Amino acid sequence: MVKLPIYMDNHATTPVDPRVLEAMLPYFNGRFGNAASRNHSFGWEAEEAVDKARTSIAAIIGAKPKEIIFTSGATESDNLAIKGVVEFYKEKGNHVITCVTEHKAVLDSCRALERQGRATVTYLPVDRYGMVDPDDVRRAITDRTVLITIMWANNEIGTIHPVAEIGRIAREKGILFHCDAVQAIGKVPVDAEAAGIDLMSLTAHKIYGPKGVGALYVRSKAPRARLSPIIDGGGHERGMRSGTLNVPGIVGFGAACETAAHEMAEEAQRMTDLRSRLHAGICERLDDVHLNGHPTQRLPGNLNLSFAYVEGESLLMGINDVAVSSGSACTSATLEPSYVIRALGVSDELAHSSIRFGLGRFNTAEEVDYVTERVVKEVRRLREMSPLYEMAKEGIDLKSFQWKAQ
Repeated sequence: MVKLPIYMDNHATTPVDPRVLEAMLPYFNGRFGNAASRNHSFGWEAEEAVDKARTSIAAIIGAKPKEIIFTSGATESDNLAIKGVVEFYKEKGNHVITCVTEHKAVLDSCRALERQGRATVTYLPVDRYGMVDPDDVRRAITDRTVLITIMWANNEIGTIHPVAEIGRIAREKGILFHCDAVQAIGKVPVDAEAAGIDLMSLTAHKIYGPKGVGALYVRSKAPRARLSPIIDGGGHERGMRSGTLNVPGIVGFGAACETAAHEMAEEAQRMTDLRSRLHAGICERLDDVHLNGHPTQRLPGNLNLSFAYVEGESLLMGINDVAVSSGSACTSATLEPSYVIRALGVSDELAHSSIRFGLGRFNTAEEVDYVTERVVKEVRRLREMSPLYEMAKEGIDLKSFQWKAQ
């Protein structure tokens, strides 16, 4: 028996793994010390727990513990990386290179710098699979470029960018490379050193950890990445991010990374199998279903589909016992079609019909089969009410069809 409602929006957030919660609980009461209180045992105990978590988080991205700077989440990490680098290197240059399908935390940070006159930004296009061409990165570089910021994997369509190639270009040109790796860690192997990444944004709540805690990896040498803080007061985290550390959250982040590192290979295969089961089940029974994103270079649990002649919001309401989304969580309040889907060259009509299925650790094959049934049934119902679908099935070319004004 499938328990309802079913959660399949794991790119927006994940439930806290019970093992993570168990690790966190002691730090809310008995071990409640401030990690910056270094004159008594309560503070020492908290600091020790933070150091342990810092080591676990560093290990999952191939970094050193001292290179992990704790923040409130990936949005803050993105802001700190982008604005901090632009401020620190303003005498060298003010040009930033990014991509049109980046998360809003990156895009809006770049636009804020543009509005303030502090930076010029190049927004690179993507191909029909949502992938950046490293040659476009190379061509965009100028003698004023101080930062390249390209995500590891896209939060909407799951496409994995060629970050190692981009990292080599950045290193060759002596430019800092920032990567938002929020969706990638714990799901696919991530190695900051091997990929030539200088700054990397991370968060806990996408990998079965708590909300409200994230980190920024800042390379310590060869070369050393430098940035100016955007929050002042106290000089915590090597002076890069002041503020009392969220010890329970940090402990949870560390535990989530340990669990993910241990189970990643097996879990990725299971997610890939479930994704394939869902995709095949839908496409075998429905026509005019389009896959968004790269067919193979994508996150294991991501499936983004467009259902032609169906309005995405109507489909969401029709399957209200299943939690999925029609875009990223940060843009779901708008009725505009996804800017990520549109960047693939997809029409507005098809972009409006896109649904993101985010499979996660606690989803089952039975849930996948239930969701398949619900989606197929609802798409058929909505298409029965669509004159456009009926016309298309009759062979009428809707693009050239002349509508009469009433």
